[in-house]
Amino acid sequence: MGGAMIDVLVTGAAGKMGSLSAATIAAQDDLCLAALVDPRPGDGGEVPWFTDVGAALSLVSPAAALEFSVPGAVYGNTAALLDAGVPTVVGATGLADDQVADLSAKAATTGVGLVIAPNFALGAVLMMRFARAAAKYFPDCEIIELHHDGKVDFPSGTAKATAHEVASARGDAVGPARGAGTRGVEIEGVPVHSVRLPGLVAHQEVIFGGAGQTLTIRHDSLGRDSFMPGVLMAIRKSVNLDRVVLGLGPLLD
Repeated sequence: MGGAMIDVLVTGAAGKMGSLSAATIAAQDDLCLAALVDPRPGDGGEVPWFTDVGAALSLVSPAAALEFSVPGAVYGNTAALLDAGVPTVVGATGLADDQVADLSAKAATTGVGLVIAPNFALGAVLMMRFARAAAKYFPDCEIIELHHDGKVDFPSGTAKATAHEVASARGDAVGPARGAGTRGVEIEGVPVHSVRLPGLVAHQEVIFGGAGQTLTIRHDSLGRDSFMPGVLMAIRKSVNLDRVVLGLGPLLD
């Protein structure tokens, strides 16, 4: 790609997604890995390693940031980055609705881009888009999300976002309640079931039922490399944003 290099700071650099993202960023011709942040010890080689975002921002001036830290640190790190005027892509989980609202207000005040994405797999983004289209015609729907046993939060952010898309599309045409509280959780009237097992990565089925037929939309991430094209796209587009974007969907248009 043409244009100036984009210096990127990565938090959660010692984690699986953070470390893979950092290596992927470093391999790009138009991106430069400027700083790595994680309280856990690590070695970034020629790239400086910091234990907190504040220390990093005191010495480097990134053009964008990628937030992949642990849930308890996501809000504080993102707030510090936005206050410093750094466009930020948030891929970590752990943000409550009021925290998303607060971070959105910060982004608006500073005039920098903020992307909060529950899933960076482009196939998962399309799955949500297709589910929204199907929900207009098949209001009865259930979601099954399956992840590796190391994922502590449930339902997943992708499942929550999908349920919102389904509920928004079907309007008043909502199927009868089916006691989802004993089989999972209900999100905006959509039953969601969570599975956590070793051997899985990230998978989701959206199952629609109608008279004499079913429709299943499924996406499977078979490795974490499936998230990297979406991560790179979000970083590149964040530097030209002056607003908040929830999910990668708007960035595809």
